[in-house]
Amino acid sequence: MNAPMIAEQWLRVCAVDDIPMLGSRVIAREAGNIAVFRTATDSVFALLDRCPHKGGPLSQGIVHGEAVTCPLHSWNIDLSSGEARAPDVGCARRFPVKVENGDVYLALG
Repeated sequence: MNAPMIAEQWLRVCAVDDIPMLGSRVIAREAGNIAVFRTATDSVFALLDRCPHKGGPLSQGIVHGEAVTCPLHSWNIDLSSGEARAPDVGCARRFPVKVENGDVYLALG
């Protein structure tokens, strides 16, 4: 038996241009802030703003390629999966994100 389909609710959070190139923007929420990243190629990713190592604010890290380096202990986190890159192990929660007509939407379900 297939699991029931749950429609995703997309929430517009900002324009792509509101996110600095190779930087991030923080979406504040009670359940934990979300860091929305923009790469040099205008790809956009969203992760819980908390490094899986010691909880460092990933939004204050350095974006390079499709990864961010945590500002506390230099762990490299893959932006597309949220997984720490070897030799480190751990995962930051990833949020579905889409860009339409220059606007960034998150699925927060």
